[in-house]
Amino acid sequence: MSRTIAQPDGPSCAPSRAARELDLKRGEFDLAVNLGLIRTVPGEGAGGRRVSRAEIDRLRAEDTFPDGLRERVRTVGTKEGAELMDVPASRFTNLARFGLLVPVRFYLNRYRTVVWLYPAYELRQFAAEESNARLLTGRTPEEVREGLKAGLDRRPRNWRGRQTGFLRRQAGDDLWAQAAAIACLLDPADVTDVVEDPSERAHLLRCRPRLPVHGAPGSPAAELAGQLMTASEPDEVAWLRADLAHTTELARGNRRPAPRPGPAPAPQPTQVGLTTSPSLWALSTPAPAPPSLPPAPAAHPPSPSAPVRTGLLGLLRRRGRRPDR
Repeated sequence: MSRTIAQPDGPSCAPSRAARELDLKRGEFDLAVNLGLIRTVPGEGAGGRRVSRAEIDRLRAEDTFPDGLRERVRTVGTKEGAELMDVPASRFTNLARFGLLVPVRFYLNRYRTVVWLYPAYELRQFAAEESNARLLTGRTPEEVREGLKAGLDRRPRNWRGRQTGFLRRQAGDDLWAQAAAIACLLDPADVTDVVEDPSERAHLLRCRPRLPVHGAPGSPAAELAGQLMTASEPDEVAWLRADLAHTTELARGNRRPAPRPGPAPAPQPTQVGLTTSPSLWALSTPAPAPPSLPPAPAAHPPSPSAPVRTGLLGLLRRRGRRPDR
């Protein structure tokens, strides 16, 4: 039985095909792109980003391919991360809450508990640094203890900061897309306050990047995820608002104003069908002007000296008259 073999689609590949050729799952491929491990190029039209054939060949030519690439995008949770760093899970959580370990992803389990995921290779690098030895063994430093006592948890904020970098990298040189990447992590009221032009806000909404989806829209899981993905700390909100205002101003001055809707067309008279009542038709369609008729000839009374009609017609008319009685 014959089998059709798909041919490479030109000098660049769609993400799904590139993931297969690099022996990665789609989630691993997306994370590799976000981390800058795989370079992408703009696609034609609205096709999204693509991967050049040269980039795929470069990655496949590495000595550690494919295990090395897969290892760099491997993510771990608290338990496995603590084992990689050879520390108790409680100390790992404290370091992450204080902001020393930055998560790259999160998900909600069946109990709607947030599970943070970290790049495994970053954890190994952190543990290998000699300057971090005091954080891994012995008594926890005073500044870390004080922050944890105050309820400090920088994991959501660090995730949002990392996500902003991912989205701005995907936006490339498009300043409006970069502004949309910042706006998607702000409350809509803050975006309205910073970007007052409704046309510009509508364009930012069209450029809005896709954020991770957690649960059905309107579900408790989706609402919780939305809170985590929205800046809440005052200094973070102030920084994002300033960044949004600056990036939007750059986009305006880059000779690329946000597209605006064209002028509304002038209203046209409604074409009413033949079944419409005469009154409505008269309102929508002007009545046609009466046709111009040739002027009627002037009527002249018969002259008394006019000759009497003769012939058959005159005979019939005379016979039809009744005698006067």
